[in-house]
Amino acid sequence: MSDGFRARVGAICGALPGAQVSDPWGGGHDAWKVGDRMFACIGAVQPGVAVKCRDIETATMLKEAGVAGHARYFHKSWILLPEETDEEELRHRLASSYDIIRAKLPAALRRQLASDEAR
Repeated sequence: MSDGFRARVGAICGALPGAQVSDPWGGGHDAWKVGDRMFACIGAVQPGVAVKCRDIETATMLKEAGVAGHARYFHKSWILLPEETDEEELRHRLASSYDIIRAKLPAALRRQLASDEAR
């Protein structure tokens, strides 16, 4: 895993309201979360970043199109974006994953994030 890719992902995710990074399993993982729910993960061994898609069909289509690969250890609605993913696609997929996870947070937390954005 290149430090440049980790920095690219970190810059994009770090700009999202309420996003925080941790290494919950140790060993060099970057688990990006909003409201304690993960929306992106860089593993310690397999290169790339895992992100959630809105459904299994979208994830399957992206894999079949060669845009993404299988994200091991994740649900079938998650994909693995390779380090070579272009900037626009990477930003789009990270933001989409964030939005999917954020939409499932409790209403009070969503309101808090919205008020933080307004500041």
